[in-house]
Amino acid sequence: MTRKTSTMTSSRSVTLLDQPSLPDDYLTRVYAGVLGKIIGVYLGRPFEGWTHQRIIAELGEITDYVHDRLGQPLIVTDDDITGTFTFIRALEDRGFDPGLTPAQIGESWLNYLIENRTILWWGGLGTSTEHTAYLRLKSGIPAPASGSVACNGRAVAEQIGGQIFIDGWAMLSPGDPERAAELARRAASVSHDGDGIHGAQVIAAIEAQAFIEPDLETLLDTAVGLIPADCTLARAIADVRQWHRDSSDWYATRALIEQHYGYHLFPGVCHMVPNHALIIAALLHGDDDFSRTMMIINSSGWDTDCNSGSVGAIMGIKNGLRGIDDATGTDWRGPLADRLYLPCAEGGRAISDAATVAVRIANAGEILHGRAPTRPKQGARFHFSLPGSVQGFQSLGATPDDPEQPVRPLVISNDAGRLELTLREDSREAFVATPTFIPPEAVEMPGYQLIGSPTLYPSQRVEFTLAAPAANRADVTVRPLIDYYGAGDRVQRRFGDPCTLSAGADHTGGWVIPDVGGAPVLRFGFALTGEPGDALLVDRVHWDGAPTLTLGRPAFDSTLWRRAWVDGVDDWAGHWPEDYKLAQNRGTGLIAQGDETWTDYEVSADLDVLLALSAGVAARVGGLRRYYAAVIAGDRARLIKECDGLEVLAEVPLPHPGSRHRLKLQVTGDRISGTVDGVPIGSVRDHSLTGGAAGLLISEGTLSSGPVEVRSC
Repeated sequence: MTRKTSTMTSSRSVTLLDQPSLPDDYLTRVYAGVLGKIIGVYLGRPFEGWTHQRIIAELGEITDYVHDRLGQPLIVTDDDITGTFTFIRALEDRGFDPGLTPAQIGESWLNYLIENRTILWWGGLGTSTEHTAYLRLKSGIPAPASGSVACNGRAVAEQIGGQIFIDGWAMLSPGDPERAAELARRAASVSHDGDGIHGAQVIAAIEAQAFIEPDLETLLDTAVGLIPADCTLARAIADVRQWHRDSSDWYATRALIEQHYGYHLFPGVCHMVPNHALIIAALLHGDDDFSRTMMIINSSGWDTDCNSGSVGAIMGIKNGLRGIDDATGTDWRGPLADRLYLPCAEGGRAISDAATVAVRIANAGEILHGRAPTRPKQGARFHFSLPGSVQGFQSLGATPDDPEQPVRPLVISNDAGRLELTLREDSREAFVATPTFIPPEAVEMPGYQLIGSPTLYPSQRVEFTLAAPAANRADVTVRPLIDYYGAGDRVQRRFGDPCTLSAGADHTGGWVIPDVGGAPVLRFGFALTGEPGDALLVDRVHWDGAPTLTLGRPAFDSTLWRRAWVDGVDDWAGHWPEDYKLAQNRGTGLIAQGDETWTDYEVSADLDVLLALSAGVAARVGGLRRYYAAVIAGDRARLIKECDGLEVLAEVPLPHPGSRHRLKLQVTGDRISGTVDGVPIGSVRDHSLTGGAAGLLISEGTLSSGPVEVRSC
């Protein structure tokens, strides 16, 4: 028997299942939900905010991606995607505690958000609901008060954001809509209240139940039953359902929504109720077809990327990958190649893909339900184990400055859990790669800036397992490759040693990434040479662990080397001779580079500190409020931990007066140790943080520093 516990929502007592059963296809359904989410956002983003009338007049019904018609990139940074898959980290950061509170989720906002730079629409106090909530949190008002009507007023608290960030919480609760609605309430209450929360609960409940229930009317009945029957949102949903029963014409239903629940009736920039009504209408009129449902929600206007993302996630979970792949008329997955961006204060996850995100969410769900997490192909970074996944690998041009040839010489697909690269009939050579840093087309991203660190560095060893299909007619030769930003930020290319595979042969090998003079590594991939029609199978690609390298200003002209650092300081002056001159006016700021696989390493730098509360080097950085550091603070040197609060782990007097000191911090297993000018500060044990980036830290002052040295231990 499954044990049950009770908790409280805003309207009733809700029973949460501690360990409900997970569906057999849980991971692939999560993957379909993630894909549906990003497809919807990318589809609706180019005309976000347009009216229905303008969309029909200028674009017609939206049956395919229209980014190229509007001169915009397809793969973009967007709050709907980044917020959805970042805020859910609050659970992981607190040991997968199912009792996670709104206050703790709010604390994660302060950790992962860089003010005015990442995730949110920074529209100002009283205009952007999320920005308003962030300012409340920053001023010391915890969630849920930070998002409450009492604090921010009803108009601000009931905007759309409560439902657009909610999908991940639903994916943790397959078949358990009550639990999903409760998690949605906690998460949405950081920034929203009233119908702003009710909309989140409805979307989460639909998605959670959609793992096991195919009937849409049943899903709606279940979800609406979890919010107050007399709230405006419940009445709007009931009206839309009746209008759908009265007429099969989605245009007619949309006109009634505009008449009775349009923007003119609800204050604020982007209210929950009008947009939620469109979501329900699209689901009802979509005839259970992914393409038709996406056409309706995007052609309907208003907050198209948000609405389309919610609908896409619902349809992805409900009908799985087959529902997306078999949708009429459009190749939804091919142009995406799984790619997505998650810019936040933890820069190592910024360059990502749908398969990676899906595995992470599903593993959180597995842990919550008492099961061991999944590690496809021994935890490989690129495993291709999810049906159709290509994890960002795309065809490149023959030269670095020709990133994509007009006629691609390669067919990229997934062959039973392996990446299949097939030379076209008129080609004998091709190049393929996946991004590891900001691609050229994303350097000047419209809207939300792409902030993130490279995932691959010189001195790291990339391991890969390859095979040549038995049907190949001749040998194929393979060379690993990297593209990187060189002098003038021009893309350059380097190759590893070739290997030749005969038909039916396989190969397991590796390549240590060479020094590229401090330039960020942009892509990793392969060059393939063979006969037309022959193929290469890539089973897995993996790298992890901290590199050994010096992070500083390159000897050549470059601006993108600075973009490799997550910049969380008030000012980084670039015109000084020092590599780093950082200023923080209030509180603590940092810059960081690396990812969570950097576990055991040493970070050191020579710092000059004329005025600051504290300054130093940081390790295992997982955001603005999660790190270890060795710092100078007045006349003391300290080892500190910031993780749900600041803790001094050890301290000693400075060995000599003056502003210039060398700090070294080493993290190995649970051992944290540091030195100042060669004198030990201390050596302690702590297991709070297991991996993360290296960086520089400054509190209320300025530091100058030479290169930051990282050495793998």
